[in-house]
Amino acid sequence: MARRLNLWRWVVLGLAALYFLVPLAASVIFTIDVPGQGVTFDAYSQIVSTDGFGSSLQLSLELAAATIAIVLLLMVPAMVALRLGAPRLRPAVEVVCSLPLVVPPIAFVAGIATVLKWGPEYLSRTPLFETFVAVQNQNFPFVLVLAYVVMALPFVYRALDSGLRAIDVRTLVEAARSCGAAWPQALVQAVLPNLRGALLNASFLTLALVLGEFTVAQLLGFQPFAVWIYSVGGSQAQLSVAVSVLSLLVTWALLLALAGVGGRTRTASSRG
Repeated sequence: MARRLNLWRWVVLGLAALYFLVPLAASVIFTIDVPGQGVTFDAYSQIVSTDGFGSSLQLSLELAAATIAIVLLLMVPAMVALRLGAPRLRPAVEVVCSLPLVVPPIAFVAGIATVLKWGPEYLSRTPLFETFVAVQNQNFPFVLVLAYVVMALPFVYRALDSGLRAIDVRTLVEAARSCGAAWPQALVQAVLPNLRGALLNASFLTLALVLGEFTVAQLLGFQPFAVWIYSVGGSQAQLSVAVSVLSLLVTWALLLALAGVGGRTRTASSRG
């Protein structure tokens, strides 16, 4: 029975590997096998020198870092307080956090665009006018961070909820409080170390979301990495596919780096 389960496990893993690796291999072959030239890596060598590559990638990484920081600062205290003080509200909070999954991105970005157009028109003589201008700064469009925070809520909620279910939050907080710790100190020193895996999972999902998001940024007129890939692909198909492959590898590298940091931190804390 155990051998049969192991066999089916390897079959499923093999099919999953084929499902992901075959399209990736086909994309790599398309970028390096040029008709009439043979195997060449010109498409990859042109990426760094292509206009907009560095700035768009940097913008996406900055947006991802800001989104991860804000969504975790919002959700971690809220989830802990919900679990300690109002567990009956959990279904309502779950529904609210799941709403971005059922709202079409087109409708979502249409609402954002309407607000951005309405603000300067009706608030031109108030201090809020400068706020509407600042959040649309092309160098760092904070409006995209706000949109990505909303879009990341379902994934962050699920990751944190799973982490909180695996630990006894009440006992940890009460133990920290009995030792004289204030509420913020109890949260940081007692709860967060036990949520390291959930925090990393939430960061992984948010990072992948921001790096791959296209609709909101494109319709609002900004150019992070995903939009830049699309604009390049209009005239240079091989370069576009090469950038897509590279972006996938960069995402994997960033996720592995986050996992490595989390693993080293866990090891250091266990030794301490």
